[in-house]
Amino acid sequence: MSDSSEIRTSDSDDEFIMDMLYHLPRPRLFRGRSNPLEDLMTLILNAVLGRLSKESFGVLMHLIVQDVKHETKRNVALSPEVQVLITLRYYATGTFQAVIGDHIRVNKSTVCRTIKRVSTAIARLYPQFINMPRTAHERSIVQTGFYKTRNFPRVIGAIDCTHIRIQSPNSDIGERFRNRKGYFSFNVQVICNSNMEIMNIVSRWPGSVHDSTIFDNSLVRAKFENHEYGNNVFLIGDGGYPCRNYLMTPLLNTSTQAEENYQRAHIATRNVIERVFGVWKRRFPVLAVGIRTQLSTSMKTIVATAVLYNMLLQQRDEMPHNEEPIRPEFLHEFNANPIRQTGNLVRHTLLERLAILLA
Repeated sequence: MSDSSEIRTSDSDDEFIMDMLYHLPRPRLFRGRSNPLEDLMTLILNAVLGRLSKESFGVLMHLIVQDVKHETKRNVALSPEVQVLITLRYYATGTFQAVIGDHIRVNKSTVCRTIKRVSTAIARLYPQFINMPRTAHERSIVQTGFYKTRNFPRVIGAIDCTHIRIQSPNSDIGERFRNRKGYFSFNVQVICNSNMEIMNIVSRWPGSVHDSTIFDNSLVRAKFENHEYGNNVFLIGDGGYPCRNYLMTPLLNTSTQAEENYQRAHIATRNVIERVFGVWKRRFPVLAVGIRTQLSTSMKTIVATAVLYNMLLQQRDEMPHNEEPIRPEFLHEFNANPIRQTGNLVRHTLLERLAILLA
């Protein structure tokens, strides 16, 4: 009798234990991460990431590794190298984030967070790679570079704006970003030197804002008016900007040989900013295809690609050939204004000087 009782008790205990085990939460399973650095490194960097060499990749990792490195190994966190590769692939293709995630077996949300994290880290390098000439010696070097192009003196920068396509923002502010061409964009102001290096960038203005409005509200304009770059230097821009004593623009009409000489020298000298836009967008096609992220992340992406552009120039990475047609915009009309008379006088003096130099 006691034996059968013990057997029933033992069976009951086993059932109780099995019932408890059945209702326990299932353990979380984490998939292993693939490491692109172990396979096809050269193919990925050269063919996919816009001709980014291994050396440049190493320099970039050294600069931002502490900013993108996760503090924990939980959930098989992405390594800094893989995070940067994901972001650079996005810059180089402009494809959907879900496609990038499928390629290396990570979720779309992970790709989104990674792009934001790495873009922010790269954009923080702005003061290290993007600067206007700060000393008299640096300004002299930049002026010499522009002067060798077509004998146009005293130029320390070529300025222009370009539209970077973005996805449609929300309905409250969407139309502010629709540009004159009908699509949504940021109107990005860039200043470069004769070596095609970006020296200043402003990426926060909607596509509907005019180029001159962006310049009038920029810090670089205040510095020129405060003579922080000297009294005898100026920028060179197209007809969308007003003529000022620190900003030379093309003539609306030419009637003398001196004016023709000025016009040709101006167009040839300012052409470098058009080439910068072409090479910049060719190396990072996301700027041409369109940025599909939040507005704040899109602005960081624009600055981050500008930083990478300058870094690759310094590293002497091979630049892609610019196949985009150059469209000089020197015939844009602008309204006359008495405040601009000083700029017109400076331009007239410069015109006469060029007539002597180019005679």
